[in-house]
Amino acid sequence: MSRAEIFNRIRTGLRIGADDRQRQETVQQRLQARAANLIPQRAQLPQAACIQLFIEMAIESAAELIELRHRNELSAAVEHWLSENGISQLVLAREENLQNLDWSASSSLVREERVAQAGDEASLTNAFCGIAETGTLMLHSGPDSPTTLNFLPDNHLVALSASSIVGAYEEAWQQLRAASGGEMPRTVNMITGPSRSADIEQKLQMGAHGPRRLAIFLIRDE
Repeated sequence: MSRAEIFNRIRTGLRIGADDRQRQETVQQRLQARAANLIPQRAQLPQAACIQLFIEMAIESAAELIELRHRNELSAAVEHWLSENGISQLVLAREENLQNLDWSASSSLVREERVAQAGDEASLTNAFCGIAETGTLMLHSGPDSPTTLNFLPDNHLVALSASSIVGAYEEAWQQLRAASGGEMPRTVNMITGPSRSADIEQKLQMGAHGPRRLAIFLIRDE
């Protein structure tokens, strides 16, 4: 059963129409009137300090972090990282600022813009924002950035603008609601470091449920 069918059955049971503006406005008013949660002191920092905390927490979570001055350095940095790790295939999100990158004409890298599949070596996506208190990336699904890119390839490469880093989770959700105009994405992923598990004999296994490696390309000037 599809998501739309489930919601239609719920509406039928509640005897409401699909376009019930009054109920929608009531929900929005409740969201806007809700008092903010208690924000940890570690997340109440100036922007520069938030960026530094994000870097420290991301590295502590076993992510690799590469700092860039401008987005036009991204393609060369990605190609270098892939070459250093013996990877010759990359799946990209179809987002405009990734499509417009200037890739090296002499590179043997095979690039594809599609959903990820089992066996893909690496993917490149954008992050919506970074959350400093835990070094976490927030990514959301969309027509140009399917969620499969975040989980199927062994290596996940993420472009993150330093200006989008916030202190607390609450700030990240506020920004996402504002950017989406009330139409929230179908999927929101919170990613802190590469996938890992110690469920089996308490031995840490990287890549247990997703990418073995997470490389964050932190772009300072955008």
